[in-house]
Amino acid sequence: MSPTAILKSVDLVSEQQFHTHELSIPNELAGSRLDQALAELLPEYSRSRLQGWIKAGSVQVDGRVLRPRDKVVGGEHLSIHAPREAEVPMRPENIALNIVYQDEHLLVIDKPAGLVVHPGAGNPASTLQNALLHLRPGLVELPRAGIIHRLDKDTTGLMVVAASIEAHTVLTRTLAAREILREYQAIACGVMTAGGDISAPIGRASGDRRKMAVREGGRPAVTHYRVLERFRAHTHIRLKLETGRTHQIRVHMAHLRFPLVGDPVYGGRLRIPAKATQPLIQSLRGFHRQALHAARLGFAHPVSGEPVEWTSPLPRDMSQLLEVMREDARGLEQ
Repeated sequence: MSPTAILKSVDLVSEQQFHTHELSIPNELAGSRLDQALAELLPEYSRSRLQGWIKAGSVQVDGRVLRPRDKVVGGEHLSIHAPREAEVPMRPENIALNIVYQDEHLLVIDKPAGLVVHPGAGNPASTLQNALLHLRPGLVELPRAGIIHRLDKDTTGLMVVAASIEAHTVLTRTLAAREILREYQAIACGVMTAGGDISAPIGRASGDRRKMAVREGGRPAVTHYRVLERFRAHTHIRLKLETGRTHQIRVHMAHLRFPLVGDPVYGGRLRIPAKATQPLIQSLRGFHRQALHAARLGFAHPVSGEPVEWTSPLPRDMSQLLEVMREDARGLEQ
C-alpha cells in the first residue's frame, strides 16, 4: 500500500476535543469492510474504537455515513471528526528499559519477556506504556504513548516508538504501507525440510475470543520463514512479516503444524523427542514462553529519510535452549 494513498492523517493534538483525519481509501483495500480498511489505515487505534466512531456517525465516506460492515471500492474520501474519549489517566512508572536508540523523534526498545506493551484487561499498570511516560512525559500527547506496533507479553526484541507527532504520522503510514522490516527468530517443534511462505487470513477463533486462528473471512496475513538450523525434533527459523496481525507468527506456525516451543496458547502438549538427553528434557519442560524474538528492525527515519536498522541478539533463554539442542544432536551422532 503506498503511503501516498493517505492524503492527510494527522491527529490534531492541539485540538484537544477531537480526533481529526482526512483519508483516501487506496485501491488495494477495495472489497474490504469499512472497519477493516480503517484498521489498516489507522493501526494506532483499536478496532473497537474505530467501529465506535463509524456507528456514531463520526466517519463520513464521500459525505455519507456507512455501517462498519459496508464494503469500500477504493478511491473514496474519508473524513473523521470524532470526540476524544475520556481516558483513564496513565500513570508514569519508573521501569528500567533497554533503549537501543533514541533521538527527539523516535526510540527503539529491546523488550524483555514478561513486559506487557500497554494496559488492558488484567494488566492495568507496569507496562511498557507506563515506562515510556516516565521516560518522556511528552509522550502523553501521542496515541498509546507513541507505540507504533506491539509484541506479545512473552515475545522479546525490538520495537519502535514515535516520540513526536511528525514521526508518529510517518511511522504509522510506513507500517500500513508494509515498509517496516521486522525480522524474527524462533524455535519450532518438528523438523522443517525447507523454508517457505504462508499467506493465510487470520481472525478471532470461533468459541474463544482470546485466541486467533487461520480462517476464512479473516484479515490478510503473510509470513516468510527460512530454516537456520535443524535438530532431532526442532528447527531454528528466521521469519519476516509482511503484515502484523495479532499472534501472526504463532498462529501461522501452528497452522503449518510446527508450533513454537513453549507457546502456552498454540503450542499444544509438550513434545519430548525419543532418547532426548536429560538436559534437553529439563530445558523443554522449563521453557514456559513462546520461543520468539524480534531480532531485526529497519525503516526509513521518519524525519531524515535515511535508512536505519538495528539488530538484537537472542535472549539468554533461547540461546541456551539452542545449545542444549546442539549437544543433544551431537550425542546421538556419537
